Formats: sequence, structure tokens, C-alpha cells
Amino acid sequence: MNHWIAGLLASGLLLELGLRLFGFGNPLIYIADPQIGYLLAPNQQTRRFGKRIAINQYSMRSPNITATRPPETLRVLLLGDSIVNGGWWTDQSQTISALLQQQLQSQSLPYHQVEVLNASANSWAPRNQLAYLQRFGSFEAQMIVLVINTDDLFAAAPTSVVVGRDRNYPNRKPVLGLIEVLQRYLLKPKPIPELAAVQAEAGDRVGANLAAVQQIQQLAEKQNAKFMLLMTPLLREVEPPGPRDYEQKARQRLQAFAQTNRIPLIDCLPLFNSLKQPETIYRDHIHLNPSGNQRVSTLILQQILALLHQE
Repeated sequence: MNHWIAGLLASGLLLELGLRLFGFGNPLIYIADPQIGYLLAPNQQTRRFGKRIAINQYSMRSPNITATRPPETLRVLLLGDSIVNGGWWTDQSQTISALLQQQLQSQSLPYHQVEVLNASANSWAPRNQLAYLQRFGSFEAQMIVLVINTDDLFAAAPTSVVVGRDRNYPNRKPVLGLIEVLQRYLLKPKPIPELAAVQAEAGDRVGANLAAVQQIQQLAEKQNAKFMLLMTPLLREVEPPGPRDYEQKARQRLQAFAQTNRIPLIDCLPLFNSLKQPETIYRDHIHLNPSGNQRVSTLILQQILALLHQE
């Protein structure tokens, strides 16, 4: 009996060590915020499925930075959701922000160094990103780039009800990696009654999110920063028959809005449509893989260089 118990404990220990190697037991932690909704907790690092993830003191997926821009530095602030963040499926070096920084550093620019800051979190939308800017400021960035996807135009108002209750937004580390596996993959998630009310937000959501984009533009202008907007499509929009009617109407509103407010808008849909196999740059129905991230970072690079040329 003692041998059996010892063997069971040894097997459990080996299983736990194996799960820890994949990053289970050490997920990224979130904190609730009444205005932003939620943030990645500052100053945390982990490795999930071999992918390195580091969050700095301002809840960015970036190295630690100074609040003020260092002299002779080009600083770009990238605002986004899980596409910009990269999630657990993207190594720190393969995020859009990291790739963009590498590309900018290879250019002949009148700056000694380049910093591309990554302020993002899963399922953020313009109203979350606006609240982040209002809380932390622009960090003296000369360029502010807002990256959205089609779904973000229909996003509801920020909420913190998911923090600590949705398995994708934990607010504490599990005691064991095995417990995280059970909670994430095997146990049925508990419903969050308050979330239904948030997701049922009435009114013109597209208008509310465009209004937030306009406020982000105004904040950028007050800080003497250039502002641009980039939108990625869902994979099904790239495939026939293309965007649904309500998405097409929202896209038209966005284009008219950007034109009226003189916001440089990069719509990735035409570019992705031109690819022979657009599915090869996606990892799922919405998120891009490193190849897709490279394409997006190149588009942003071209727009930044064009704006810098205007100075």
C-alpha cells in the first residue's frame, strides 16, 4: 500500500512538473478597473507553450519603459486588443509591436533609438483603449496607432465582471498546474449573469466606438502626436461572400468617419483579399499568425514613414 501511495505521488509530481513546463499554473493575471474594464496586472512574466510573455509596469506587453520619452527617441504607442497583444500563442518577439520596432530600427531615421509600446489586452475595443489613454497618457509618443478588427466596431462598453470569474481572465495564480487544466479544459464554466446585461447594451454601438476613436484622435492631437487607424478583417470576411451586410455598413461608416476627421485609415481587407491563400496568415477565425503580424507591421511602417516624411 505504501508503495502504491508513493507511486501515485510520484506520478502526480511528474504530471505537475510536465504541466509547469508548458506554463500551466502560471497564467497571466488580470486586474479589474472601473473605467478601463480590466488590465493585465503589471510586472509579470510567464512562458506558455514555449512562448515568452512579459508585461511591464504599465500593463503593456513591452519591456519596462520610462514615463517620459528618452531624448532622440522615436516612440510609437500601439493600442489594440488580442491581435496586437498576441496572447499566449505569440512569442514576445513575434508580436506586431516587436516586429514594427525591428523594422523601424532598420530604417535611416533621425533618431538614436526606437520604442514601440504595446498597450493591449484580450477583447479590448476603442472604449477600453480610450480609458487606458485617459488613465496613463500617451507616454510622449510621437505616433499613436490604433489597431482594431471588425468585431471591435460592435463592442459593448468596458466591464470588469469577467475578472476572476471567466477562466480567460484569472485574478490569481492556481495552486497547481493541474488545477488550471481542470478549470480551463475539463470543468464547465460557471455563467456570469451580469455579463448578459453588458452584452445586451442598446443603442448605436458603432457610433459609440467611433466616438471613442475620435476622442483618441483628439488626445493624440493635444499631445502633438500623429494618429492613425488600422483595421483587420475576420477570416470569413476575406473568404466569399465577404463581409455581411451589417459589417459592410459599419465599414462604410468607418471610412466616412476617417475621411471626415482626416484620420489615416489602413483597411487590411483589400490586401488580404489579394492573397492567394489568405487563411495562411491566420491562426484562427480572427487572430493572425506571425506571418500575418509581419504584414500588418509592414503596413504600419509604411504609414509611419509617410507621416514622418511630411514633417
